[in-house]
Amino acid sequence: MDTPSVLLGVVGLLIGSFLNVCIYRLPRGESVVWPASHCGACGRNLAWYENVPLLSWLTLRGRCRTCGESISVMYPAVEAVTGAVFLLAPVAFGWTPLLIVRLFFACAMIVLFAIDLRHRILPNIITLPGVIVGLICSVFVPPGLQSALLGAAIGGGALFAIAETYYRIRGIDGLGMGDVKMLGMIGAFLGWPQMLVTLVVASSLGSIVGAGVIVSRRGGMQAALPFGTFLAIGALVAAVGGDAILRWYLSLY
Repeated sequence: MDTPSVLLGVVGLLIGSFLNVCIYRLPRGESVVWPASHCGACGRNLAWYENVPLLSWLTLRGRCRTCGESISVMYPAVEAVTGAVFLLAPVAFGWTPLLIVRLFFACAMIVLFAIDLRHRILPNIITLPGVIVGLICSVFVPPGLQSALLGAAIGGGALFAIAETYYRIRGIDGLGMGDVKMLGMIGAFLGWPQMLVTLVVASSLGSIVGAGVIVSRRGGMQAALPFGTFLAIGALVAAVGGDAILRWYLSLY
């Protein structure tokens, strides 16, 4: 691994620390820049050495230095995943303007993944501006504006139609509007072919996990599954390997 990639990975660790702030505060309607980082239990402001990605959590053994409250393992997990994404992204996208766009997109997906997993919501403050940012970026980098517009329209429209049909038939909500907006955002960044790959991967993962929940008797057919988390995984898979997946699929016919 070359030095620039390693340095980018370190930057990813630092950004991952900020993403944790977003994941914690956005669902609560709090500012992500003020006040300073603090313990959610006792409220004490954290010293700089308590904010070092990965190392602080390991050193503190996953607990607040003052009150001993447990610190979720999600914090180091988000930092590690973000660092790994930044470290490996140049392999997939090269040192090009597309790299910057895809890293920004990956950060948004990581935040949406974690928030939906913990709170079952997908904040509009990410998804709606994300559609606009994705369309603007598509003017300058792939997939191009036409594909991005189709991706946003078809992505959002397809999930809305599925959700509406499910509601008409079953009388209950099967998907939230947050999922609709998130897939529209994904389509704006990746274009309509990769949006379809995202939807297939997410649906497949959701079906596998849903079947596992039913078999393990931890929930029934109506057990709530955070589909946004599957969309985030599908989007990252599509961003990196979507073209290869499409070529493989089309080669079957």
